[in-house]
Amino acid sequence: MTWLIGGLLLWSGAHLFKRIAPEARARLGNAARPLMALLLLASVAMMTLGYQQAATTVWWGRQTSWVGVNNVLVYLGFYCIAGSQVGARVAGVIRHPQLTAVTLWALAHLLVNGDSASLVLFGGLLIWAVLEVVIINNQDGKKSMIKPQPSLLREFAAVAITLLLYGVTAYVHGLLGYPVHG
Repeated sequence: MTWLIGGLLLWSGAHLFKRIAPEARARLGNAARPLMALLLLASVAMMTLGYQQAATTVWWGRQTSWVGVNNVLVYLGFYCIAGSQVGARVAGVIRHPQLTAVTLWALAHLLVNGDSASLVLFGGLLIWAVLEVVIINNQDGKKSMIKPQPSLLREFAAVAITLLLYGVTAYVHGLLGYPVHG
């Protein structure tokens, strides 16, 4: 569990660094970009290894009724990301689409994974995403939302990208031994 917690702290610290210590981040300039990328890659590796190796206690098992809810929440998270990238309507409705996606993803995984390692991983990332939104909103104030031009093509693109991302993720999940539809 030490690697898992260390990875979560490194992930959170690397992401929050420019918000918590803006002067230090500014002094690093562009040199911070590769450093932050390495720290984030290291944090993902630490979380992955820590999650796989964690001795865990199971508090609740996977319930079939929650699997569908999990899949819908993950799909909506992917839509938040894809829609914000192609300028779909979600970009004008949700203020922090990537952080909202992480929040949906973490909540979804908490519904179907009731072991201590999952609670640490997904709960920790959920706390980080919510904290990030709060800090950004407090520092930046309320900015007006960007209202994308309504476009059926952009909506179709967002849905198509979402389906592709979801399909690839579901396939890889299955290959790793974590089926998403069963």
